[in-house]
Amino acid sequence: MLESMGWLAASPWVYAAVIVSVLLDVFLPVLPSGVLVITAATAATAATATATAATAPESVSLVTLALCAAAASVAGDLAAYRLAWRGGPRLDRALARSRRLATAQERLGKALGRGGGALVVIARFAPAGRSVVSLGAGAARRRAREFVPWSALAGLAWATYSVGLGYFGGQWLGATWVGAGVSLLALFLAGSLAAYVLRREGPAGASPSGA
Repeated sequence: MLESMGWLAASPWVYAAVIVSVLLDVFLPVLPSGVLVITAATAATAATATATAATAPESVSLVTLALCAAAASVAGDLAAYRLAWRGGPRLDRALARSRRLATAQERLGKALGRGGGALVVIARFAPAGRSVVSLGAGAARRRAREFVPWSALAGLAWATYSVGLGYFGGQWLGATWVGAGVSLLALFLAGSLAAYVLRREGPAGASPSGA
């Protein structure tokens, strides 16, 4: 199985693939950026673990992989934030028609106003949560200094968690699709938990059923 995943373990192009995928999935949440990060980390870990000192291949650096994913996450957040900020009346009306975005704006405004942006970090793990929060912050005209530090923390936490899952999957199960699958399951479970927490955090303590 290492052979079928070998390009992810050795090709520097995986960094570019991760950057592009993570950048774009704020606008297209269906892109499997987390899948790519975890699979690349799994393959790189297994390749390093099975190689001898004499035959050790040039492999993807997990630290560089995590930094690329984190930086791309923040850059994508900022792009969505600025787009919503400067979107004009048409985009404002489109965002206002979305109950999910309207609810997110209210929750985010309250959280950032209290000096707590944990909502931004939690949303990074939830399906499409990153998109909703970034667009919501821009549409609500939240100040960059209130949003960007939390976006950076969210991106770093998500990237570290994803690479860490790939690392442990590669260590325990090797470069197999089972190892990658177990790691991805852990990522999806974290996403489900984050989505549950976001639903529980209804605005002003109200029921979140309309989110």
